[in-house]
Amino acid sequence: MIRFMKYKWIYFLISGIFLSIGIASLALWGLKPSIDFTGGSLLEVQLSEDAGADADSIKISAEKIEGVAVGSVQSVRESNNYVLRMDPIDESKKNEVLSSLQPEFGDAVEVRFETVGPTLGRELLIKTAVAIVIASIFILAYVAYQFKDRIYGTAAILAMFHDTFILIGAFAVFGHFFKVEIDTLFVTAVLTTLSFSVHDTIVVFDRIRESLKRNRNAPFEDLINKAVTETLARSLNNSMTIVFMLTALVLLGGSTIKWFAVALLVGTITGTYSSTFTAAPLLLIFTKKFRRQK
Repeated sequence: MIRFMKYKWIYFLISGIFLSIGIASLALWGLKPSIDFTGGSLLEVQLSEDAGADADSIKISAEKIEGVAVGSVQSVRESNNYVLRMDPIDESKKNEVLSSLQPEFGDAVEVRFETVGPTLGRELLIKTAVAIVIASIFILAYVAYQFKDRIYGTAAILAMFHDTFILIGAFAVFGHFFKVEIDTLFVTAVLTTLSFSVHDTIVVFDRIRESLKRNRNAPFEDLINKAVTETLARSLNNSMTIVFMLTALVLLGGSTIKWFAVALLVGTITGTYSSTFTAAPLLLIFTKKFRRQK
């Protein structure tokens, strides 16, 4: 048995550092919502390699079309593709934009074109917030019911929010330095992180509960150390298979799923860490404070 809980304040310090960075990034830079949430049109075009294009010249050419307002132009790494984000336009305006690029940059091939109205964007944003709140409430209720103790549920939900805030903070950093926008895939990654975090936490808590039934007179800290020692290898082996797969997607996957894979990768790592080094220490502290365990 390894005395993991002896170093619980070091675990809290590590968590505090990452949470502070994430919260500070959110406060300073915020998140960059995609057109899924803000509404607008997205046009990705492929230009020839010798076009000599850059973001500013593409924006100037596109805005020559009446009624077209380009918010940003972003190059796609390792290709000659450019993504134009604009106020909502229809199919005819999109064709005019493509035509406006041809005199200066040659053939402009449409790769994708998406349009989301501002009303739909706001509705999706509200539904996203509601989905996260509902998921959190159900997870808290389920854990509290299964373990017949609100302390277990509280520790699990705090560890879950720990993972969520770190993930959201990480994307505030990515948005500032790499211009990464959050979209519906990011919401999927957040909800997946919530479930993954609680999944590993429940495994640890269940082992603690079983040990407590068999050894009611043993110090509670020893029972937690025993449970963590017994489940850590399983958690790491399970998580590493996911990490390897997601790393391959980040390195080799297409640009459309790259940042989705990054979000899942961050969520997997934080979820594995928090179940052992956040949820278990919180359970120990809360139990000693409110249940007067040894």
